[in-house]
Amino acid sequence: MAIDVATVRKVASLSRLRESDERLESLAGELNGILGWIEQLNEVDVSGVQPMTSCIEMTQPLRDDVVSDGDKVADVVKNAPKTVDGFFIVPKVVE
Repeated sequence: MAIDVATVRKVASLSRLRESDERLESLAGELNGILGWIEQLNEVDVSGVQPMTSCIEMTQPLRDDVVSDGDKVADVVKNAPKTVDGFFIVPKVVE
């Protein structure tokens, strides 16, 4: 897939970027180079390679997934200017 100057101009317009007409030609070349690298990466055989999230094998410490009510109502509302029965009181914004 090759990118021409018209495509670069359209993408720049959609991105709200202003580029001079002289610069569009070099941008097209740069984008074509990037796409060439991506095509090279697509040719690499990665079958049998496990996906990884880190270069060091480790397991993440996980907590038990337990449903609770939080039991922190007082901590949550203590800095609120107005509360009633654990709920925030806010000014009415819609008449």
